[in-house]
Amino acid sequence: MSNRAIILASRPHGEPQRENFKLVQLPMPQAKQGQVVLQTVWLSLDPYMRGLMDNRESYVSGVKLGEPMEGGNVGRVVESKQPYITVGDYVLSYGGWQEYTVSDGRRVRKLDPDDAPLSTALGVLGMPGMTAYTGLLKIGRPEAGETIVVAAAAGPVGSLVGQIGKRIGCRVVGIAGTKEKCDYITSELGFDAALGHRDPNLQQALSEACPKGVDVYFENVGGRVWQAVFPLLNKFARVPVCGLISQYSAVGTTPGPDRLPELMDSVLSKRLSIQGFIIDDYGPEVAEEFRRDVGEWLKKGQVKYKENIVEGLEHAPEAFMGMLKGRNFGKTLVRVAI
Repeated sequence: MSNRAIILASRPHGEPQRENFKLVQLPMPQAKQGQVVLQTVWLSLDPYMRGLMDNRESYVSGVKLGEPMEGGNVGRVVESKQPYITVGDYVLSYGGWQEYTVSDGRRVRKLDPDDAPLSTALGVLGMPGMTAYTGLLKIGRPEAGETIVVAAAAGPVGSLVGQIGKRIGCRVVGIAGTKEKCDYITSELGFDAALGHRDPNLQQALSEACPKGVDVYFENVGGRVWQAVFPLLNKFARVPVCGLISQYSAVGTTPGPDRLPELMDSVLSKRLSIQGFIIDDYGPEVAEEFRRDVGEWLKKGQVKYKENIVEGLEHAPEAFMGMLKGRNFGKTLVRVAI
């Protein structure tokens, strides 16, 4: 047996290209004492992985050339030399873009297939879901009657942000990439309004959708979406900054006028709270709170989610590049094995 993997073959300049990835055959991993071998069933594709492809400082270490791309997995245990993990168990791990991985049991969490679909451990009950939950509730701190705007609203993070906001009693306005996505978040998820980010009159449309201004803006995108939201922020507005996907592949300085002085003036005069956050900033007690709450909502049918499933590890690069351009609809997953 061999282990197929997608490695980082070269670093991209701007948007990733197919030649930046390479499908290779690696030796089949073997478990040593205290280790387990996992067969990847589901592979998660997430926007933060774009930053791993660059050779620069970030909140996580980048992928070295010639090594498998990193990422979260749901795997089946096929060999175990751990007393508390047995063959046949399903676990959440971070083995990356490969068919088989070896783990010492750390950063591994057992999953119960009867509790929820295994794929949800990488989506609504996984890192994206916890990002939405903690970013909105711990940083955004919305109250009933306030207005929330969320970018990339049809994605795994934004869609849950909006649903939690509606549970609290907020007006929720989503910004998404296509009419189909906008229709989905209003008709299926219960958002109050949805706007296309390509609308040339986005700022005017957003102003009409938010007649009382914006109290919480959940930032996933940056760029012109941020520019449309920024003038509408109310005094004491909160801005959890989760991602800036429009800027991940940017080369050189951003064109246009320098709006930093205007931003800083508003931070002071409106007493804005703008906070970037990484999910690892929050400890296990918050993770347990998240899984308890969202898990219960999911079982009761009070939370909905959508998955964009790609079949086969070899198709991961194209799926990843498409996701960065907004071609996915829902949480992007690669089914690597049955």
